[in-house]
Amino acid sequence: MRVELAYGTDGLAIEVPDSARIVSPQHSPALPDAMAALTHALRHPVASPPLRQLASPGKRVAISVCDITRAQPREPVLTAILAELDGVVAPEDVAILVATGTHRSNTPEELRAMLGDEIARTCRVLNHDSRDDASLTDLGTLGEGVPVRLANEWVEADLRLTTGFVEPHFFAGFSGGPKMIAPGLAGLDTVLVLHDALRIGDARSTWGVIEGNPIQRDIREIARHPLARAHFSLDVLLNRDQRITRVFAGELFAMHAAACAAAKVAAMSPLDHPYDVVVTTNSGYPLDQNLYQAVKGMSAAAQVVSDGGTILCAAECRDGLPAHGRYADTLRGGASPEALLAEITERPVAIPDQWQVQVQALIQRRARVGVKSLLSEAEVRAAHFDPVDGLSAAIASAMSSVGADATLCVLPEGPQTIPYVAR
Repeated sequence: MRVELAYGTDGLAIEVPDSARIVSPQHSPALPDAMAALTHALRHPVASPPLRQLASPGKRVAISVCDITRAQPREPVLTAILAELDGVVAPEDVAILVATGTHRSNTPEELRAMLGDEIARTCRVLNHDSRDDASLTDLGTLGEGVPVRLANEWVEADLRLTTGFVEPHFFAGFSGGPKMIAPGLAGLDTVLVLHDALRIGDARSTWGVIEGNPIQRDIREIARHPLARAHFSLDVLLNRDQRITRVFAGELFAMHAAACAAAKVAAMSPLDHPYDVVVTTNSGYPLDQNLYQAVKGMSAAAQVVSDGGTILCAAECRDGLPAHGRYADTLRGGASPEALLAEITERPVAIPDQWQVQVQALIQRRARVGVKSLLSEAEVRAAHFDPVDGLSAAIASAMSSVGADATLCVLPEGPQTIPYVAR
């Protein structure tokens, strides 16, 4: 049987046995008129006045958007929002804040592709920099001991809007909503604590869980601070073609709860048993542009792989490991996944990017992990993974090592569908 995997921009075809279990997102048709749906949501929000009623002349507006590693449809969302603000708020009073978290800044070319030429030209667009102390405002300690610093442009705005998209997230439960404030616009020290070993290691820090999730608990506490809270929020759901299927707008928490409930139905799939071999992706470009992000696809596979089984991940990684940040250095600093996990546990907030490494180490304790990518064999091995050249051959080899009764599960869209073993 031929299966098309989401890999880079062109995809990747593999051959698998007819007995393979294929787990894909429920197909949701794109909205026939996304702009009309966005406008309706802005004018008929959940638990909030319409956006236009919140605006007034002279107000400074800050709008948080996802960075280049996310498939958010920023241009139509921002076009609809700016149309609602037109004639009330001057364009020069609008700042679009790219919520990079600890990621690299997006290039001018990327910003134009993300936002469209008109928006990039008429609005102030700022990449958040978690390491630039001068750009951050100290809000004290919130939640369970989180030192909170957020972008000045966000804190000082008179009207703050979050925009994002909602899908299951491998330790925050779901994306979107309050994550567009922290970690999206937070300082490095804030992010390190939110993603420390204790929070990441909690069993409730996992796909599809909001209530009781210690990471969401503290993110939401930050989002309730008077100088941090969003005055209006908009999230969307996307289908496999990254087209808008649902729109949710209004008060941050009410809007996000409705979006998460809809996303859970569409994107989580119960299975009867674990599988010996699980093939996964990181949903193609832009989500699979580096190995750091590809751990999400591996985490989705880890939910249903047998102990001692094999995970094979197809992620293009055109941006490398990547080179920025401390991810690569941290990986090279440990002789094995076990050694990395021990170091992280001993120093829970001392290592930048440790959260991704910790999840990676936990996965590798359970299963062998092979990676098909543009990375060199040396780069893949340095990350403690096994390099894979021909994916179909690697699948056949992994199943053969188990025996005639080997079972195979394939996640062609990676973390766009989160399987779980129903208990």
